[in-house]
Amino acid sequence: MKRSHLALTLALLPLTAHAESLDTTEALQVPTLVITSGRVAEAKATAIAAASVFTRKDIERLQARNVPDLLNRVPGVVIRSSGGLVSYSVRGTKSAQTLVLVDGQRIASAASGLARLDYLSIDNIERVEVTRGARSSLYGADAIGGVIQIFTRHGDAGLKPSVRLAAGSKQTYQRSASVSGGDSRTRFSLGGSLDESNGHDSTRDNVGADSDADGQRNLAQYLNLDHQFNDDWTAGLNYNEQHGKNEYDDAYEQAPAEPSDQFRVSSASSFLQGQINDTWNSRLELGQSYDRNKAVGASMPWNNGLNATTRHSASWLNRLDLNSDNQLTLGGDWYEDKLDSSTDYAEDSRSNSAALFQYRFNGEQMFSELGMRRDDNQLYGTQNSWNGALGLPLESGQQWQLSYAEGFRAPTFSDLYYPNFSNPNLKAETSKTWELQWRAELGATQLEASLYRNDIQDLIAYKGNSTENVGQARINGFETSLSQELLGWQTSMGFSLIDPRNRDNGQTLQLTPKRTVYIDLDRPFGAVSAGVSWRAVSQSYDYSITDSNYRSERQTVPGYGLLDLRSSWQASASLRVDVQLNNVLDKDYYTSLYQRLDANYVLAPTTPYGYQEPGRTGLLAVTWTP
Repeated sequence: MKRSHLALTLALLPLTAHAESLDTTEALQVPTLVITSGRVAEAKATAIAAASVFTRKDIERLQARNVPDLLNRVPGVVIRSSGGLVSYSVRGTKSAQTLVLVDGQRIASAASGLARLDYLSIDNIERVEVTRGARSSLYGADAIGGVIQIFTRHGDAGLKPSVRLAAGSKQTYQRSASVSGGDSRTRFSLGGSLDESNGHDSTRDNVGADSDADGQRNLAQYLNLDHQFNDDWTAGLNYNEQHGKNEYDDAYEQAPAEPSDQFRVSSASSFLQGQINDTWNSRLELGQSYDRNKAVGASMPWNNGLNATTRHSASWLNRLDLNSDNQLTLGGDWYEDKLDSSTDYAEDSRSNSAALFQYRFNGEQMFSELGMRRDDNQLYGTQNSWNGALGLPLESGQQWQLSYAEGFRAPTFSDLYYPNFSNPNLKAETSKTWELQWRAELGATQLEASLYRNDIQDLIAYKGNSTENVGQARINGFETSLSQELLGWQTSMGFSLIDPRNRDNGQTLQLTPKRTVYIDLDRPFGAVSAGVSWRAVSQSYDYSITDSNYRSERQTVPGYGLLDLRSSWQASASLRVDVQLNNVLDKDYYTSLYQRLDANYVLAPTTPYGYQEPGRTGLLAVTWTP
């Protein structure tokens, strides 16, 4: 990085920002607030970005097993599985085009750009927020589709131990234990969990050793500590780690018995936050994240090996309340990626510094936002990102909002420096999004709808033996959600319609369903509660080799619908029993394709197969909180 740019960043540090709000601890348990949309706690109803929020109560009510379970309930979000590799798409974008944070820390691999959300322990999650739409003006790189942020558990006053034991299909066993507590000044949360499952056979053709089940073992430990020195100053730290083994199927005829990934995903951060005067609130934060994946047992020797990302970060967020209607957020971020790999990359480290401002006006007749961020990356250069919005609240509890936002995705180390298959001169992918939103609170009913267009330029793709900025895409979309209580049933519904096109050839983007819909219904009956979920996803398209000349054709990935049931029994004040049955109708479905390679590692021009998803599964859990 140039010295002049570093000096500018240091000069702007009093104008800094980070991925958490100034009032995060209190806001975590309030579903009507959202933190990620503006990097400060604000009312969800007036937040600029369309957002979905899951609190700890939602996680327990829905009996979510992992973060992807929750994301399937977000309009415009699709989860895909490729024989043990779980990826995600927000509003038709790729996984690397959506930023993922845990307690404000980036956790994606610097080599692949993918964050392994399925590895995160659900027992240590207090809240999940998903903002949809570009937010690079606040967060910088990778926030084209949106931002997914996971907040870990916080302690409450008093002392609360908890033990959870669960057993289910596919030899699934879950154990967790935690203790949280504190007083009016100091609060803590400490715990650990061990999840094991024999898994299922995800390949469909029963070739060789691939006919075995592919299991996972995940051991997690976590710690949170907050201390309030006085009415104005608070400090705290978070630590969260998951490590274990994830088996998968190898799409080769000569597959070994148990190819697997040995993984570790962790994040740690500490902060100091204070009210400097009546106008100025400041938060300083330091953090580190670590993503390690070691592949062993793969048929292709070059598919084995280590990729580990260590990321250090620093932020200083300042919010200035100029008066009751005008707020200003000024800030700067810094982080450094260090890659440790068994592959000989041409470069193995890079740093990024950024400065930003966001101005917000909240009036009785309108509200507006204007912001800009400048990122300076050591390897791929500078990038400016703008956003602006105008909102009109109506007396009937409704509001309209029009917004514009820019986003960009940074090239990964594999895009830039993978030996013989990369390009060190790549530019960042960029996007421009226009969005019209309507929101309404009509008594106990909350309604939201969004109409958006996202134009993406300089898409990075493999061409020959290198990567190039060769593509452009246009994504038009509509999404709507409803939340209400009807005849005692808590009802949540969402629908998304996406038209994602490659602007060069007019075809629908790969593995992007055009329509998704979900419905959740829950109702208590005294000490017993019951719930049902239904989710439907339309067909999508993938590509496969169809002849010996390696010509490819689009293949249909069929749509599917899934029905899940759940129930809870509060047997006593300290004992709860949960039972769930997923994919009740035992639906046979898949979300992506694979093809076999023969004994000479040559791609076989045969009909592609779909990676099998689990059939009907059940889980019984007992939670004891004395």
